[in-house]
Order: sequence, then structure tokens, then C-alpha cells
Amino acid sequence: MRKFDYAFMEGPAEPRTLVEATYLRLRRDIIEGRLAPGAKLRVEHLKTGYEIGAGTLREALSLLLSDALVISEGQRGFYVSPISLEDLRDITRQRILLECEALRQSIADGDDEWEAGLVGAYHRLERMEKAQGGAKKLNAAEWELRNRQFHEALIGACSSRWLRYMIGLLYRQAERYRYLTIVHSTRPRKVHDEHTAIFKSALKRDVDGAVRALEKHIHANFSTVASLSDPHG
Repeated sequence: MRKFDYAFMEGPAEPRTLVEATYLRLRRDIIEGRLAPGAKLRVEHLKTGYEIGAGTLREALSLLLSDALVISEGQRGFYVSPISLEDLRDITRQRILLECEALRQSIADGDDEWEAGLVGAYHRLERMEKAQGGAKKLNAAEWELRNRQFHEALIGACSSRWLRYMIGLLYRQAERYRYLTIVHSTRPRKVHDEHTAIFKSALKRDVDGAVRALEKHIHANFSTVASLSDPHG
């Protein structure tokens, strides 16, 4: 499993091994909440549900440990990593630090190919958001795919594989919380306007403007999740 290749994006269209396919399926089910935060991952139950052997399942769960989507408690087995507002606060801080630095590098080093990739990713996301009236009304999985492609395109010219890999890990963690906002939030948020502000500044090679817009965008997700636990939010 070449995790450097797939930390940010979904993974290969056709997984090469059963372990890889199981890992990607489990990862998606955790991110989208079908496997709930804090839930015990009982091998005997998952074997039946996923129609795989115990050995394959344990290998896939071990891969998820390095994504911090699963935790292991000694002899007690595997659990889905819990979520909390404090956890998201920390994820948000680190995403801002790393993603903004990667965007700075990407704008500085981006060539015509980077620019074309960014334009394409933005327009695919824009068409969906305009057609369906914003993320609240979207098919969550399809919108998240296009959102993920846009964020990767923004930092596509960043040459540091370690920086991109760490951003990918944090992005996956934040994605779990975004699903909560898509499903449960009633607080209006102009996500499309946030994307447009980032895109326009990046395309103009306005580094400071793009970084400010990206920082505001990342922090808005934290504010939306926080409002879910605030009765006055």
C-alpha cells in the first residue's frame, strides 16, 4: 500500500489488493460516520459485514492506525478514533499552518499545468454548488470528492511530499467533522463564496490574499461544528 500516493485523494480506481480495497472501504465508512466515533471494531462482526477474512481485516485496520482514524487499546482491540471540539480545534490550527504554507509554495512555483488543473477543479466544484444551491443540499460524497480535488489542486505545485502527506492526513480528519455539518447544521454558510475567494486570489498569484482566504475557509468549518453544540448558535 503506497500511502504517500493516497493520503490526500481517495485512492486508486481499482485497488490492487484485497487489503487495499478493505482499507479504503473502512476509511470511507469511518469518515462518513457509518462506523461511529468511539465504536469498537469487532473483527468477528466486520468479517461478516465486509465479507473478508480476519487476517485481511486486521491488516486493513493496522493501516488505519497510521491515519489516526483507528486506535488500538492493548489487548482490547480496535476502536474508531473519537471526535471532540478540542480535537477539531487542534486539527484546524495545524491545517492552517501546513496548508497555507503549501499554498504559498504552490503559487510561487505553479506553472501553466498547475493553473489549468486549478481552473478545472474549481469549475467542476462550482457547477455542482451552483446547480444544487450549496453544500447543505448536495450529495455529501460527491460534493466532498470535488471539494477534495479543489483543495489538492490548490497545492498541486508544492513539491514537498511530506508536507502534502501531512496535509492529507489532517484533511481526512477534518472531513469527518464536515460530514456532521452537512447532515446536521442549519447555520447558513456561503461555502461557494469562500472557494471563489481562494480561487481568484490564487489565479492572480496574490499569495497573501489567497492565504487569508484559505485560512478563513478552514476556520469556518470549525465555527460551524462548534455551533452544533451551542444552543444559541
